[in-house]
Amino acid sequence: MADPDAADPRAATTPPAPEVRDRLAYRVKRLVLGPPLVTEQLATEKLSNPMALGVLASDCISSTAYGSEEMLRILVPVAGAAAFSLLMPVTGAILFVLVLLTLSYRDVVSVYTRAGGSYVVARENFGPRVAQIAAVALLVDYIVTVAVQTAAGTDALISLAHLTGEGYTGIDHLKLPITAGVVVILMYGNLRGVREAGRAFATPAYLFMLAVALILVVGLIRALDGGLPHADIHAAGAVPLGEPGHGWLYGVSVFMVLRAFANGGSSLTGLEAISNSVSAFRRPQGVNARRTLTVMSCVLGMMVLGVSTLAHFTHAIPYEDGNPTVIAQEAHLVFGDGWAGTVGLVYVQLATALILYTGANTPFTGFPFLASFVAEDRFLPRQLTRRGHRLAFSNGIICLTVISLALLLVTGASVDRLVALYAIGVFTGFTMAASGMTAHHWRRRESHAKIAANLAAAVVSALVVAIFAVTKFTEGAWLVVVVFPLGVWALIRINRQYRQEAAALDNVPSFTTDRPHWRRHVVHILVDSLDLATIKALRYAHELRPDEVRALHFVIDESRGRHLAERWDRSSGTTVPLELVDCPDRRLRHAVAAHAARTTADGTTALTLLIPRRTYSTSWGRLLHRGTAEEMARVLEQLPNVAVTILPFDVTRAIQRQRSGAGEGTPRP
Repeated sequence: MADPDAADPRAATTPPAPEVRDRLAYRVKRLVLGPPLVTEQLATEKLSNPMALGVLASDCISSTAYGSEEMLRILVPVAGAAAFSLLMPVTGAILFVLVLLTLSYRDVVSVYTRAGGSYVVARENFGPRVAQIAAVALLVDYIVTVAVQTAAGTDALISLAHLTGEGYTGIDHLKLPITAGVVVILMYGNLRGVREAGRAFATPAYLFMLAVALILVVGLIRALDGGLPHADIHAAGAVPLGEPGHGWLYGVSVFMVLRAFANGGSSLTGLEAISNSVSAFRRPQGVNARRTLTVMSCVLGMMVLGVSTLAHFTHAIPYEDGNPTVIAQEAHLVFGDGWAGTVGLVYVQLATALILYTGANTPFTGFPFLASFVAEDRFLPRQLTRRGHRLAFSNGIICLTVISLALLLVTGASVDRLVALYAIGVFTGFTMAASGMTAHHWRRRESHAKIAANLAAAVVSALVVAIFAVTKFTEGAWLVVVVFPLGVWALIRINRQYRQEAAALDNVPSFTTDRPHWRRHVVHILVDSLDLATIKALRYAHELRPDEVRALHFVIDESRGRHLAERWDRSSGTTVPLELVDCPDRRLRHAVAAHAARTTADGTTALTLLIPRRTYSTSWGRLLHRGTAEEMARVLEQLPNVAVTILPFDVTRAIQRQRSGAGEGTPRP
């Protein structure tokens, strides 16, 4: 019986695997991002409901920090102090929309328990082309969310400096650099593989909930104990007060209220986060997602109502440059000026900044996943489906970062200017999801109550989109109005290209065979010099057993060509004669293409063109030598009976062998 531990006799003759040196770019990537993760490490961590609430609600409930302020920013210049009274009915309208959308999304997460949200709903009910409206809406939403959340988070920090710093000189000019820096840090963390399900991403949500609860509870106690202090609505830098009833027509007032309502719609952003991540919940996924969504909506509703109510009583007014924020003023007024009040203010502002920055991290998971999902349907480039060094969708993360930074740069990181771009994408997604669920239940003749709820949510969301597009058109909404149809057209155009390619490649006639249709096979070698790389190509050419082997040198420099021919004739290592081909205009690619076309003109001759390529492992080698093999291959790829084979020869390795005394002789095949 053979010894199983005996060495395999073939092992002695098997050459060792070549050492593959990592490129400089990869070594830098490994240094910056850490060692690569293998695919088996792509584990899916299921979330409990409390953890899911903390992780997925950050984007949603963090909008409390600026939703009420954005409504006041429209109302105060028109209605003056009366804006604080108008704020409450507008907030009530926002909460009504919240109820409708919650009912609709409870339905979404019950029926569609896989990731994708409104995109999946639209695709399943309206087809892939119409679904691209939802895709563009969500992609735009994710991009603007990063910009808005990070800008608002920086506002929270600057507001803290405004309200606590004595002799404050101003750090407002640092807002854009700080915000951009946070975006870059988020990109870096996600490229390293930061997992959304981590406990660290759940904590800020609960800290912020506690912060707002403290403001509301202390504010209620102070109100019952003798009243709340008022902010100075005439302070320097505050939004100027309008004169209600002075020269304003009723229709214009309604227009301004609609603008305030549109701005307030930013409070509902992030509501779709749970529907985009249903698959991350524990079983039963639909039930747990529905419960968590309900709790999140209730928390959001109470917080938005509480912040608006406090603004109504304290007259916390927006400032033109965004600082201090309304919620920061409320905390300062409620907690007072003592040391305890300062501690409370610091806690509220840090918790606010933390959840806003954490909310900005949500798109770094949602955008790449959605982009990969759309790319799998062949409506985006396939590069977006590839996982990177740390198993993250690196291409999607980088795209999101670049576009978000550009948006911040153009808007100066102004939350007010960014909100103009916000709600159209958000509410378009809401419209698509609610419309899709309406169609879903209508086709199945299911519950009339669900049809009515989803239809109402779809109509109201569509109205918000229309209101926002009209009332905020001149403030930047025109950009989204233009981008939407262009984006949908681009996605459909990409899909058409992929479908055309697939149809062309899959069109294999039944009579087609893999047997060659040519009668002769010739191999021609492009010779630049007589060296080890050329000898390797000649040896490989003979191994192919062709009908003919020719060595060709296209003459660019006549004296060099003659010298090469003389050396070739004197060499004993070549059995193939060298042919000199005139190239008087020095257009090498054109000359080679013309030669290949002549060789295969009869339609029965196949040409394999061997191009030795000398490779260099060092930067000096790559700098001093220009490679043309790939360019040549691209020129010849249009000829049907021509194949180009590039034979690499490592010059750096040859130098090392020569230095070690093993460089004499011929190269390894």
